[in-house]
Amino acid sequence: MAGRRKLRRGIYLLPAAFTTGSLCCGFYSLIESSRGHYKTAALLIIVAGVLDGLDGRIARLTGTTSEFGVEFDSMADISSFGIAPAFLAYEWALQSFHRVGWLIAFLFVACAATRLARFNIQHGSSDKRFFAGLPSPAAAGVIASVAFAFPNSPTQLGPSVLVGVLVAAAALLMVSHVRYRSFKTLDLRSPRSYLSVVAIALVFVAVLVHRRSLMVIAGLYLLWGPAAWFAGWVTRGRGGPRAGLGVSTEEAVDDSPNR
Repeated sequence: MAGRRKLRRGIYLLPAAFTTGSLCCGFYSLIESSRGHYKTAALLIIVAGVLDGLDGRIARLTGTTSEFGVEFDSMADISSFGIAPAFLAYEWALQSFHRVGWLIAFLFVACAATRLARFNIQHGSSDKRFFAGLPSPAAAGVIASVAFAFPNSPTQLGPSVLVGVLVAAAALLMVSHVRYRSFKTLDLRSPRSYLSVVAIALVFVAVLVHRRSLMVIAGLYLLWGPAAWFAGWVTRGRGGPRAGLGVSTEEAVDDSPNR
């Protein structure tokens, strides 16, 4: 009986261990950004995103989801996907704008915190197929993937402006009601799961072949939400079936990256 209790306790601690790993990666990314090691800092944010996706899936598979896990995940996310990518963007590309630069970086942090707070008060939604707004790990991944592809600080004004616009756009999309497809409902045990496995394998191969492919994938996901919203708006304007790409208060979508 004592052995079963220890095993059960270990299973409950497993998702928290992945969340702690994500938090550690976010914290270490801050240190690497302060040292000017932007490529390593970006990679740590990407690894944090992978761990963040695994902790929720493991919690669901083992039936160990809990309110503590949800809250702990939110606290870790503000560090790994709010403060860490904003600090990376500032140190890497926005310093030359001085006050405007840190205000753009702070906008990203504030929007990430707002998004996580929105989840805390909308917890329990039934529709798991979509995120309401750009998920914070994805927003952080967009910034990290660009820094990973171009780790040297921009020496000209144009690239720095583009980074500032990207950071601001990702921040505003996080608190928008634009729908993004969720992969939380992905079932690897279904008969058609091999298609998902092949797709995941292709993504890994693309990233290994060329590091900038990760930036392309992240950018496509960033643009998918606004593109789908615009397509739905055009359809509604022509009197077609309602696409339902906006999210009202009554149909708020569960926007936790994991749980």
